[in-house]
Amino acid sequence: MTTPTENNASHPKMPEKTHQTTDEFINEFIDEFIAKAVFNKQGLIPAIAQDVHTQTVLMMAWMNADSLRLTLEKQEMVYYSRSRQQLWHKGETSGHTQKVHRIMLDCDADALLAQVEQIGGIACHTGRNHCFFQEYTPSGIKINTPVIKSPTAIYSSSD
Repeated sequence: MTTPTENNASHPKMPEKTHQTTDEFINEFIDEFIAKAVFNKQGLIPAIAQDVHTQTVLMMAWMNADSLRLTLEKQEMVYYSRSRQQLWHKGETSGHTQKVHRIMLDCDADALLAQVEQIGGIACHTGRNHCFFQEYTPSGIKINTPVIKSPTAIYSSSD
């Protein structure tokens, strides 16, 4: 006859009841994920945004530990702008935010892949649905994606 402990051997032990809140558990998991990420000498990690529905690669930008933390907390992409040297909540001026569905580290933990829902359908500051529109061909560079909305129209309404 087996004991109850032997019957449950394949199941992990349930954590002891503590006074931690759900937010504290979530923060613990966020801390663990950030600690696992390998940032470069500048404290940055490349982040690729991919459309969760079409699998199209939308853009690549950089994140630091603070932007990664905010992304995981808000479930919206927050990047680090190297040119402005500040956090950049994607869509804060254009309204074209990126809602996070999944975020993953690669095998070396030195690059991120975020599967996102691109709100408004425009990921690129040029007004296209993705940033990878300049394609090499043997006869020259081809623009493979049309502008959906002109950058002037996108950014002129934002102050």
